[in-house]
Amino acid sequence: MRKGAKQHKHSQKAFSLLELLIVIVIVALVYGLGFSAIEFTQAKPKALSPLNLKENIQKSKLFSGQTTLMCLDKCRTCYMRDGISSAFSPYENSIDLSDITAYTLDKDEILTPIEYGRYDDKKVCLMIDFYTNGSSTQVILEDEESAYFLPAFFGKAQAFASIEEAKEYWLKEADSVSNNEDFY
Repeated sequence: MRKGAKQHKHSQKAFSLLELLIVIVIVALVYGLGFSAIEFTQAKPKALSPLNLKENIQKSKLFSGQTTLMCLDKCRTCYMRDGISSAFSPYENSIDLSDITAYTLDKDEILTPIEYGRYDDKKVCLMIDFYTNGSSTQVILEDEESAYFLPAFFGKAQAFASIEEAKEYWLKEADSVSNNEDFY
């Protein structure tokens, strides 16, 4: 009698196939009803700004190698192209580059505003090339609030209180790279 009691006790510990199917149906219903109203979305990238320009472009779905970013209409509208011969496509994410002026240093180390010309009869306010190796066009951008140094190779964009501070940083970085024998 003891032997039969042990077998009966063992069989009560397991679930029947019907019980498992009922549990699966209940879980599926709860999941379907509970999560059907929740919208699953990807995190949208932050608005394109001088401080996240390189990071956002390189994470963009249009970036697959050499990419050019071109902004028109006082930098309120931007376009990207893959390579140098492709057509420009609209940059679909939000943009926070309004009223940006781009500068470069000339051979005499004088800050010079960059004149990019026109595209579709609109003035180009910014044009930057980005490459697979992480490099890009080196520029200083200025808006009403700050100046920004966008490095060509290493480091992230830096914000400065004035355009002169950004220029000094550019020259300091250029000197440190050219004086570092290990760079090449």
